Amino acid sequence: MGITALAERIHRSGTYAGIQLTHSGGKTESCFTDGPMHSPSGIIVPVKNKELEKSVEMSLSDINNWKEWFIKAASRAAKANFDLIELHAAHGYGLNQWLSPITNKRNDEYGGNVVKNSRLLLEIVESIKKEFPQLLISVRIPGQDFLEEGLNTQDCISIAILLQNSGVDILNVSSGIGGWRRPGTRNGEGYLIEEAAIIQNQVSVPVIGVGGIETGAYIDDLLKNKIVSLTAVGRAILKDPKTWGNTQLRSF
Repeated sequence: MGITALAERIHRSGTYAGIQLTHSGGKTESCFTDGPMHSPSGIIVPVKNKELEKSVEMSLSDINNWKEWFIKAASRAAKANFDLIELHAAHGYGLNQWLSPITNKRNDEYGGNVVKNSRLLLEIVESIKKEFPQLLISVRIPGQDFLEEGLNTQDCISIAILLQNSGVDILNVSSGIGGWRRPGTRNGEGYLIEEAAIIQNQVSVPVIGVGGIETGAYIDDLLKNKIVSLTAVGRAILKDPKTWGNTQLRSF
């Protein structure tokens, strides 16, 4: 099935169609890229239980290429009649590598503080908003990096506000440069909701909360108490798609 047919089928179910756009940057392997991997500062991206290859520091030309590629991807999504795109800037992937001080050590206009580290992401958002105003834009960001010297929650609040000011419609708050790492004390449903709730309290755009959500009752409680505006469920749906497909959505 092509993406146009996919969007059409989603629309027939009575809902919006969204698609996530990402670039892995240095969080991949050269056997998949058929050449060197690129990242902000050529720093090995930390991942759990594995040592990745060293990537190449990106030039201004490389940065412009990334911007062009994201805009072209948004164009394809718009032509396929998707309503929303989500830029993946979390989980240690390419745009997260720009946001995090662990992987962005640049001292030019694209690195050195939270605002400069966010510049590439903001430029991509603003370009897409200008060229495809009909598209809703969500950005998946970290709530923190969960690693020493990485992004903390206050940094991520600042990023969220910058994105809101750039015209982003939704923020999807997840984990950061270390991937799906979390402290051992974070167990059960909603193990990343804490950061999402903090950010929701600081912005006016809807925030999606995530993290091992398994039940509709838990979602109902979050929405009823206005902890976050939306939630995302992944593995539970894959485990039991029939039950989730029959779930009646509620609005509080």
